[in-house]
Amino acid sequence: MSRDVDVPGPVAVRMEISQSKYLSAAKGEQEMHAILTVRVDGTEGGAGAGPLLAQILAVDCSSSMDFPEEKLRAARRAAVAALRILPDGTPFAVIRGAETAAVAYPPDGAMVRADARRRAEAEEAVYRLVAAGGTCMGAWLELSCQLLEEQDAPIGHVLLLTDGKNQHDALKPLDGVLGKCAGRFVCDAWGIGDGWDGRELLKITRHLHGSAGSVREASALREEYEKLMHRLLTKSVPELVISVTPEDGAAVRYVKQVFPAEAELASGGGQDGGPQRFVTRAWGDETRRYQLCLSADPAGREPGKDLPLALVAVEVPGGEGVRLPMPLACVVHWTDDPALSRYTDVQVGHFERHQLLGEAIAAATDAHRNGEHDLAERKLGQAVRLAHGMGGAGPLGRLERLVEIVDAVEGRVRMRPGVAAVDFEHLITASSHSTYGPASAPGCGTAPAGPAGGTMPCPACEKKAPVTARFCPSCRHRFGERP
Repeated sequence: MSRDVDVPGPVAVRMEISQSKYLSAAKGEQEMHAILTVRVDGTEGGAGAGPLLAQILAVDCSSSMDFPEEKLRAARRAAVAALRILPDGTPFAVIRGAETAAVAYPPDGAMVRADARRRAEAEEAVYRLVAAGGTCMGAWLELSCQLLEEQDAPIGHVLLLTDGKNQHDALKPLDGVLGKCAGRFVCDAWGIGDGWDGRELLKITRHLHGSAGSVREASALREEYEKLMHRLLTKSVPELVISVTPEDGAAVRYVKQVFPAEAELASGGGQDGGPQRFVTRAWGDETRRYQLCLSADPAGREPGKDLPLALVAVEVPGGEGVRLPMPLACVVHWTDDPALSRYTDVQVGHFERHQLLGEAIAAATDAHRNGEHDLAERKLGQAVRLAHGMGGAGPLGRLERLVEIVDAVEGRVRMRPGVAAVDFEHLITASSHSTYGPASAPGCGTAPAGPAGGTMPCPACEKKAPVTARFCPSCRHRFGERP
């Protein structure tokens, strides 16, 4: 959903691409991966005329929220804390979620603009919420979408809280609702208690460009809501579009967000080889990273040369004063030198390992659910080995809540006694927040500039050399020749 909005200035966008351009000619390799880093600065200038944000709080009020009662009490306190942060003029509503959805405030069912009186009335309505019924998150999101469609604020946001699984999905299937809601608002989803499903939360947030979180202690929810709302109110760029124009004979396989959280990006355009547009939403001063996958057939193409594969550009709708970077090229170089083609760009490798980490954690969760504790332990060991290889202290620390690490390099672990199913759900949501890594990359978390950033091992002396170099700077070996 795109609405006209003046982006505050001066906003500047930076873009960098990190890739290894070499593919094996002998193997006929066709797939090229790159990491696109986009940085936005200067958004603190404010929203200009009119509010940028329209906010909905969707609170799970199913029967299980009363067992224990502290969950619903914590949900009320957190919702009230979020309401108190809303600036005057912000359209907002509170939804009571069960197997159906209803507007708990305002009483007439339409969003209203925040002021002192309405915030106070909304607080009273939140404290009157009672737990009864089941869980159908599709109904909650569908009602949110209907309410936000009536607003002209360019950033629609839903903050969803649940303590249980989507047990009444048949009443309003989540998959269908997500398809209708995609591109219309951003949703952050949180789990509380011990009965929620981390992968259900991730399904929502990956489709709706938000992030998933959870709290182990119900009392921590209020602080998390406050931090999230303060971050949300710094965002003043509603949309940023990544445009990828493939060269003749090339195709865009996908673009997906890999940092700070994983998100799916749907392509628009791309007819007759034209640019494919991927819309990203709700930017403040921040850095995000995207994995770009391109494909091309080497048949009929001259090996041993840099060949353009695609041109990548960014644009900000309504941002006439925004400073945009020059478009950057992704290139490909088919080579017969295995020392070049087997090299994986350091950033591409990092995020591919992060995906494997998430897969290992998901497999461990399934094994634990099925009572296969030995298999769960092996999969957690695999996750530990991957996290250690990535240099991720955060992922390792989270894994250590479930296992005692015997040998991180080999992935040998022992499951701790008393590990519960919800411990795996916390691990799943946390694993969706990727680390930047790699520590060796230059700058303050920015990718190497240019289409071929990174280093590779020299096949003659095994010392590092830039992937763009023709000679090894250490031993002067000419790349493309046998050592």
